[in-house]
Amino acid sequence: KTEKTMKVRKAMDAVSLEKILALYNEAFPEGEQKPFRMLVEKQEEGNVDILYLEEEDEFAGLAIMAAEKDLVLLDYFAIDSRKRNGGAGSRALKALTDYYDGMRMILEIESTKVDCPDHSLRARRKGFYHRNGMTELPFDVSFFGIEMETMSNGTMIDGNEYVDLYRNIFGSEVADRVRVL
Repeated sequence: KTEKTMKVRKAMDAVSLEKILALYNEAFPEGEQKPFRMLVEKQEEGNVDILYLEEEDEFAGLAIMAAEKDLVLLDYFAIDSRKRNGGAGSRALKALTDYYDGMRMILEIESTKVDCPDHSLRARRKGFYHRNGMTELPFDVSFFGIEMETMSNGTMIDGNEYVDLYRNIFGSEVADRVRVL
């Protein structure tokens, strides 16, 4: 049995962007979404990568990344529902860390430290990232009023760098709604 290979490419064409937008709207609560048009504009400016994840010539998922200097934020990451629970997420995360080789990667997950109805899902998500080499950072954040934990690809990132990334890429309007706890 041959190992499946996840491919990562920038989504520049309308068909790819449509597939990504559909999954983006399905996978992320409206309160956590940035306007998709803004993300596309930021990609055109060179600050954001809207990535199309493909496996066996089929759409497998999305990753929306914001990069500055040697720091890259895994802003949104989702696997197509037909591809979940078969290792596609792990292969995709590995492909992304390879794609951004040499960069410090940071991501946010909804806090597992608060009581909430979807606590088991949050814990599973955190476990997924742990199994795939991500480690917890020593700070949590409030992202548009939602408590989040931060993780990285084993590199050290401080809270100020995190907020600066948001400010420099998305501007004060977004950055002012992101704070280190």
